[in-house]
Amino acid sequence: MKAILQRVISASVTVDKQVVSSIGKGILVLAAVAPGDTEKEVDALAAKVIKMKLWDDEETGGRWKHNVQDISGDVLCVSQFTLLANTKKGSKPDFHGAMGGEHAKELYQRFVSKVGEGYNPEKVKDGVFQAMMEVALINDGPVTFEMSVEPKPVGPKKSVEPKKSAEPKKP
Repeated sequence: MKAILQRVISASVTVDKQVVSSIGKGILVLAAVAPGDTEKEVDALAAKVIKMKLWDDEETGGRWKHNVQDISGDVLCVSQFTLLANTKKGSKPDFHGAMGGEHAKELYQRFVSKVGEGYNPEKVKDGVFQAMMEVALINDGPVTFEMSVEPKPVGPKKSVEPKKSAEPKKP
């Protein structure tokens, strides 16, 4: 699973000329579910998002000291499968790196729910999955981070052979 976090002064999502979600100071999260992602990756990324220290401490001048919870900020999550596009070959993006269908929707909705559970459900807003959206934002900084959590490979564990002790050299 991959996400782009943007520290914002405000952000909103409009679908069919209707504002469906808007936030004040906080984080805009663009999120994409990859094939192979499970609830484990979704939960881990949600936890990282709300713990990420994106704001300075105004009293001490300390840099990168506060997360969205510390500042009582808002979170706007937007599904964006295009984050997982492969653009290495040619000029047409390849979207096979993004999970499609109902399973992607379930995992994305779990992500939004877990962000809310880990923080405050009333402070977490959402776009509309698989809709053509207009996303408006006023960047703060700008501060933008890319985050990802990848599934661990499944397969037999590699055995690690103990190191052979070197024999002492004979004179």
